[in-house]
Amino acid sequence: MTHPFDSVTTVMFDFYGTVVDMQSGLTDVMTPYLEGKGYTANPPSRLVTWWRRTHFENSMIDALLHREHTPYRHIGEQAVGYTLERAGIDHTPQEVAELVSAIERLEPFQDVVAALEAMRANGLRLVILSNGDPDMLERGVAHSGTKDLFDRVVSVAAAGTFKPHVATYTTAAELVGVPLSEICFVANHAFDCIGAKAAGMRSAFVDRRRRPFGNDTYPPDATVTDFAELAALLTTR
Repeated sequence: MTHPFDSVTTVMFDFYGTVVDMQSGLTDVMTPYLEGKGYTANPPSRLVTWWRRTHFENSMIDALLHREHTPYRHIGEQAVGYTLERAGIDHTPQEVAELVSAIERLEPFQDVVAALEAMRANGLRLVILSNGDPDMLERGVAHSGTKDLFDRVVSVAAAGTFKPHVATYTTAAELVGVPLSEICFVANHAFDCIGAKAAGMRSAFVDRRRRPFGNDTYPPDATVTDFAELAALLTTR
């Protein structure tokens, strides 16, 4: 039986929410901020969900406009400002900027480092492709303790648009010098796996949240529960 990843030489990862735990990390930052504001109408995790959903929607709008690419940080600040305004919380631009900067200080999921080490030991090339700005990724990857495990970190700024635009995946493949067919793209988000698969990559969906994938046109080549399962799959070809 043919292994779904038998020709894969490179594993390309989404970073925010896939390698590092964005929801928990931002909730840890939002909690004391809301306590300081005396805000109790919604739990911090719900406001973080509003923040992340708004950021995602605004990123997609920016990509669809086909105009100059808006930096990830700027879209993040728009999303946080909107979220706080929606919740009726008085805030300053400095507070918004500080909340967004927390994205640079997120911790990896517990299963990530050992799994990345196993994949590298098996001869796989490891790459990040993220919507984040280059400076944010430089600090974020270093903070996560995974910097030495990746051969390259690619920001979508190189393509001038956000994922899942096809240019983000094709540009990343060109930059690392690997054919699309030799890349397995890994994400905790269905949209990212769909974009990579449509571009010509293999894909692996990390279903940490136990949710349906929701797309049978560009289904993932594998669905795993965590990075440990992913590493076992990719190192037993």
